[in-house]
Amino acid sequence: MKTPCEIVVWYVLPTIRREIAKELVDTYHMKQADIGRLFGVTDAAISQYLKKKRGGSEFIEESEYYGGFHAAVQESAKLIFEGKSDMSVEMCRICKVIKNLGLLAQVYVNVTGQDAPSCAWGETGLCQIKSE
Repeated sequence: MKTPCEIVVWYVLPTIRREIAKELVDTYHMKQADIGRLFGVTDAAISQYLKKKRGGSEFIEESEYYGGFHAAVQESAKLIFEGKSDMSVEMCRICKVIKNLGLLAQVYVNVTGQDAPSCAWGETGLCQIKSE
């Protein structure tokens, strides 16, 4: 059984990186090498994010919660660009947003085919299966 944290590492974090990288390029016209330094990866890795060779998740992009996710990404990209925050802080913030929206629970169900434990819903405490 996969835990929600494993789902985050394999499916969510790469998508967050891709979306922030795309926002920094499209909105703030940053260079891939500069974004790579901010993320702690190579500019080649940023190129792969932008070409959807890394981090593209059609399920997330087609989710009913994508609008809320994208708004969080836009805010994070702005804070990073303005030097008011850094990538690690913003990754954690967006992860919380994803949990609170219910998007992580949807991704969990999509990937595992099992009901999402309560910790995938942004609730605190022990992971248990959330009853509807």
